[in-house]
Amino acid sequence: MLSRRNVRIKVMQLLFALDRDEELTFEIARTKYWEGIDSTFSLFLFCFYNLLETTSVAKQDLEKRRSKHLPSDEDKAFTDKLFSNPIVQGALNNPYLKKAFEKEACVQNGNTEYYEKIYYEFLKEPAYLEYLAKETGVEEARELLLELFRYCRKSEFFNELLEDNYPNWLDDKSVVIGAVKKTIKALPESEGNFFMEQRPDDETVKEFGELLLKTTYDNKDEYRSYIDPVLENWDHERLAILDTLLINMALSEFLHFKTIPTKVTLNEYVEVAKNYSTAKSKEFINGILDKLLEKLKSEGKIVKEGRGLVD
Repeated sequence: MLSRRNVRIKVMQLLFALDRDEELTFEIARTKYWEGIDSTFSLFLFCFYNLLETTSVAKQDLEKRRSKHLPSDEDKAFTDKLFSNPIVQGALNNPYLKKAFEKEACVQNGNTEYYEKIYYEFLKEPAYLEYLAKETGVEEARELLLELFRYCRKSEFFNELLEDNYPNWLDDKSVVIGAVKKTIKALPESEGNFFMEQRPDDETVKEFGELLLKTTYDNKDEYRSYIDPVLENWDHERLAILDTLLINMALSEFLHFKTIPTKVTLNEYVEVAKNYSTAKSKEFINGILDKLLEKLKSEGKIVKEGRGLVD
């Protein structure tokens, strides 16, 4: 589920913490790295749980309509198929998913009032009204769940719920959204612990992420000897801390990750700088990395390998 960019951001944040907090040791940072990886998967489960719980309000809606003394024609025609469809029921009745929700304290961290607010706002949406008015099957249910999920992501209640429980929501938002979409599209055919497919793979989080954290931390003094000569009129001490960290991380990938093309590395850190550092960092980091890349190549210090790898 996690992309390398997400992992780069987690590593950057930990390197920043190591630089700022003298009491923080590398071993503690490594532990926090793995806690962050677990937190992303937990965030995915909580996000999916919130979506399912929002659909359950349709069942309550049906019960209220049926209990009216003088129900309208609309009340009589209403069904709870947003909730009772095979996709939602397949997920809710999956014992492995139930245990996962319990383990991650999804029930305790949820908010029934928010689910009701989101549902009754969504009830006014043309897509839901059209869904209720026609004969539907699994595919229509899937499309409406995707539409509900889009609606949830625009809701202040949904975002507040996620931000309050997971500080990493904004950093991991795009990858979690993608994971929830894939899960909706896989149901109801999926069985067992199908959701575990969204666990980050070892190649991304261990062979790349953990190694990137260690390599960058261990070699920061050596990297400074590479960076200082190309700074020209810039004093290393005046560099933005995040800029220095991002350049160090890029150097780690240039020198120690033989299967990652240098162009990919350069472009990735320029993008991260654009979103996380200063307004001028994008151009600055791009220029410094270009110079470092040229210098290191001329010295034969960059060796890339792998079929089809373009350097």
